[in-house]
Amino acid sequence: MEDAGQSILHASCVALDALNGVLILGPSGAGKSTLALQLMAYGAYLVADDRVALRTDGPDVVASAPESISGLIEARGVGILRAQSLRSARIRLVVDLSRDETERLPPKRETNLLDRFLPLVLRVQHGHLDLAVLQWLKGGRHA
Repeated sequence: MEDAGQSILHASCVALDALNGVLILGPSGAGKSTLALQLMAYGAYLVADDRVALRTDGPDVVASAPESISGLIEARGVGILRAQSLRSARIRLVVDLSRDETERLPPKRETNLLDRFLPLVLRVQHGHLDLAVLQWLKGGRHA
């Protein structure tokens, strides 16, 4: 479902609070829920897993969960788990697990969601993506 100011994506979303969320994109099996669970282990809250409803609010993109899956996250091989969740969060960062980062110090990347440009991070292969995303949400990126 998509119109000028709304969309539902196959994605996951977690947030430190209602103002600092990360949208995690990628194909099935790419690790969206795994990254979400890792961030939740460090204190982030679930916004949505598997399907994320997006809408615009002024300059921002706001994520929420469809009612039927609110507060639920899949842990592959374990089952569907209940999680402490936020009703919605403003997206401050997008992670795309379908593309690998090849640069040690990559340029600032952006992606377009609902005609809003948001910072983009690609999958890194060094085992610290969860920590880097968490710190990005806390402090942003320098240069």
